[in-house]
Amino acid sequence: MASPAFLPELATQVVVPVAAVVGIAFAVLQWVLVSKVKLSPEPRRGDGSSAKSGAGPSEYLIEEEEGLNEHNVVVKCAEIQNAISEGATSFLFTEYKYVGLFMGIFAVLIFLFLGSVEGFSTKSQPCHYSKGKTCKPALANALFSTIAFVLGAVTSLVSGFLGMKIATYANARTTLEARKGVGKAFITAFRSGAVMGFLLAASGLFVLYIAINLFGIYYGDDWEGLYEAITGYGLGGSSMALFGRVGGGIYTKAADVGADLVGKVERNIPEDDPRNPAVIADNVGDNVGDIAGMGSDLFGSYAESSCAALVVASISSFGINHEFTPMLYPLLVSSVGIIACLITTLFATDFFEIKAVDEIEPALKKQLIISTAVMTVGIALVSWLGLPYTFTIFNFGAQKTVYNWQLFLCVAVGLWAGLVIGFVTEYYTSNAYSPVQDVADSCRTGAATNVIFGLALGYKSVIIPIFAIAFSIFLSFSLAAMYGVAVAALGMLSTIATGLAIDAYGPISDNAGGIAEMAGMSHRIRERTDALDAAGNTTAAIGKGFAIGSAALVSLALFGAFVSRAEIQTVDVLTPKVFIGLIVGAMLPYWFSAMTMKSVGSAALKMVEEVRRQFNTIPGLMEGTTKPDYATCVKISTDASIKEMIPPGALVMLTPLIVGILFGVETLSGVLAGALVSGVQIAISASNTGGAWDNAKKYIEAGASEHARTLGPKGSDPHKAAVIGDTIGDPLKDTSGPSLNILIKLMAVESLVFAPFFATHGGILFKWL
Repeated sequence: MASPAFLPELATQVVVPVAAVVGIAFAVLQWVLVSKVKLSPEPRRGDGSSAKSGAGPSEYLIEEEEGLNEHNVVVKCAEIQNAISEGATSFLFTEYKYVGLFMGIFAVLIFLFLGSVEGFSTKSQPCHYSKGKTCKPALANALFSTIAFVLGAVTSLVSGFLGMKIATYANARTTLEARKGVGKAFITAFRSGAVMGFLLAASGLFVLYIAINLFGIYYGDDWEGLYEAITGYGLGGSSMALFGRVGGGIYTKAADVGADLVGKVERNIPEDDPRNPAVIADNVGDNVGDIAGMGSDLFGSYAESSCAALVVASISSFGINHEFTPMLYPLLVSSVGIIACLITTLFATDFFEIKAVDEIEPALKKQLIISTAVMTVGIALVSWLGLPYTFTIFNFGAQKTVYNWQLFLCVAVGLWAGLVIGFVTEYYTSNAYSPVQDVADSCRTGAATNVIFGLALGYKSVIIPIFAIAFSIFLSFSLAAMYGVAVAALGMLSTIATGLAIDAYGPISDNAGGIAEMAGMSHRIRERTDALDAAGNTTAAIGKGFAIGSAALVSLALFGAFVSRAEIQTVDVLTPKVFIGLIVGAMLPYWFSAMTMKSVGSAALKMVEEVRRQFNTIPGLMEGTTKPDYATCVKISTDASIKEMIPPGALVMLTPLIVGILFGVETLSGVLAGALVSGVQIAISASNTGGAWDNAKKYIEAGASEHARTLGPKGSDPHKAAVIGDTIGDPLKDTSGPSLNILIKLMAVESLVFAPFFATHGGILFKWL
């Protein structure tokens, strides 16, 4: 008998929900601090100081020096913020109507397919893994899997929606704070990002914890059935994320490409110029794609890695002996993660102050390093207190003896691999380093060389992240089989609150710059917001690196759980059934990317035509005497994204069902392996190529170095070539690339949820042949 864990069951029942509540409370506190920045003009006293207590003449002088003490600038910022917020809200509500319909249909499918495994019988059945014991009927599993699916889906949608609301609440406040200096603006943008990060991490953990406890009332000792039903939570989270990412990605890039091609290249007007009809749609897009989409995506990864770990644990010694604390080890890791990220956030907002532009990026990078270091200590503590010294882990039919320090290494290797992937991504996408500077330099000879250099950079940037992922998989699998891989993925995502805060910071800063330009603020303020945005661009690329790396580990862990559940003895590549699956699976990311790229292209085409039409037919638009028709451009983006998100979504959701039913579990295992192997490569290269092109353009625009000044200024031929590269990169880095990590995770989790059905009724074609 293994020695018990130090932490008693009662302590675990307290620690997990308390950590979640602390995370939510911290998010609310950050929101309160952001809301102190007022979006209404300050009344002035006769002595020239602000009526607000504590703000002395020095603050007033700063605002005077910028020439921005005018009433109408603040009013204008509030108006623009309102327009962006309304556009984003109406788009998400439209999207959620369609997604809600899909959710209902898919929930019915889950219930029917899983219920039919035992012919809708309500009798108890023999357990799948624990031979000789009886488990709850398949019908109960069908019902609870469906409830878990709906829970995961709703949590995912709410996470994305709240993130978008916070971002649109904070963007104009960041612009106004930029008047007082770059440090104040940074803190506002970062705090707002933290609201989203902590809300999402804490609510994801809390809902999962509540679901496990409530389902446990019915399941009692049948932990195998309980955690199999919980996998629906991961499926719900990821399926919503797919539509959020694809729909939001098409929306934002259609607007961005339309605004850039006509505004910058043809009309020679600056980015975010209020004369550009697509400018509001562009800023709305940042929120629905980069914030709502990213939030749902990382929530999906978190839910799935937790579910994969719990499924494997339930058939290991933890589940067999009903040891509650070790069973909830994945949730304990996430709980400590929230506390570690909370400490880390204080370093950015309270302990150190940013005084100059060049301190922004190092401050964000320090967040990643500090959170990783603090979390390593946290994992060691949880592994020592929450696990017995020795235990067994299910390993494809056998039980493997594992020690608690080995599990600590699995989580830690995932955590540090995430940091490595983050920094490699930064090296390839930040304009502070030579790869992006080389891409910028290639713009001298036109757009073609820029495109060639950018593509080469993307392909090259795959090398080190893949080695990092491979090393993590090898070490964690050697130590603790598939459970090791699942907790390594969880380790990579354990600092999700900080990762999301950094990620959401980018679009908020981008919006802040857009609002400064549209409100006609001074050049100095735009420079400050541009500096915030450039750092945000790099950190967004780092966030995508984390999302892709964790997706690879998560889908492998889910794949392992699927292979066990579907009773596949070995996945033999040399059997034709598996090999055809492998080669088709490797093709799927290309098919999916083609769909999403084409969707952006056709939506952008309509947008370009509309923007050109307005410039040509509205008198006084170029002179700035009349306002453009923003609403039509917002409508084009909304309609296109809603219509175009359905085919790629259907491809991902239907593939496992069709393959599983017609060709059986062996072919499906090949499809999952193929999609994982090729999807990760394309996702990394697409994201980094797009990020590098974007920052090469910003490098030329900023003109911060002698080299950059030889390529500029804005409007020069190299700058126009850079804009074209950036425009090509837009759908790569914000639509196809980030959506691919959802493709590989979603197909794996869906296969796992439907595994009992496929194992019983699948492979119709091969049965006939």
